[in-house]
Amino acid sequence: MTDDTNKHGPEATAAEEPVNTAAPEAAEAQEVETPAAAPDPLELAKAENAELRDKYLRLAAEMDNLRRRTERDVKDAKAYSVAGFARDMLAVSDNLRRALEAIPPEAKEAGEAGLNALIEGVEMTERSMLAALERHGVKKIEPVGQKFDPNFHQAMFEVPNADVPNNTVVQVIQAGYVIGERVLRPAMVGVSKGGPKAAATENGAPSA
Repeated sequence: MTDDTNKHGPEATAAEEPVNTAAPEAAEAQEVETPAAAPDPLELAKAENAELRDKYLRLAAEMDNLRRRTERDVKDAKAYSVAGFARDMLAVSDNLRRALEAIPPEAKEAGEAGLNALIEGVEMTERSMLAALERHGVKKIEPVGQKFDPNFHQAMFEVPNADVPNNTVVQVIQAGYVIGERVLRPAMVGVSKGGPKAAATENGAPSA
């Protein structure tokens, strides 16, 4: 058998058929390049809804805080807008009181009709002025017998008194006033000195 005959045998057939070794690699590459699954529209909608709800709650809280702050500012403006005017009127009231106190006792006892009418008119004016201020939230401080409080009282002098608890208001030189929750003018007072310490309340704070 010649060489030409051998070329037409099984070996020749095997040599003529190329081996397809690239097929598995191509299949593997196809699997890797498969696009990822699209996101679930329902999950996207839920996430967007949660984000919008959070923004709404934040905005609602901010609006509520703004409303409360505005209401408080309006209330304060109404309550304290007359503070400056009220303070000036208190000075006028003080002058009326000084005028009444300047009248000699013997002149009052004399009972002259003209003087008594003048005194009565000044007292009525003073009462009317204080009543008008009270209608606008101005109230007089009544500190006598209370524990001295620097927030409401201004100590002018000390009064030695062993029978009164130490640092107690015993005398008022000039009346004090508050407007709403604020001090319009502190009371000028004299406080006791030398007495026992003020008794403590149940929570440890000194009693008035």
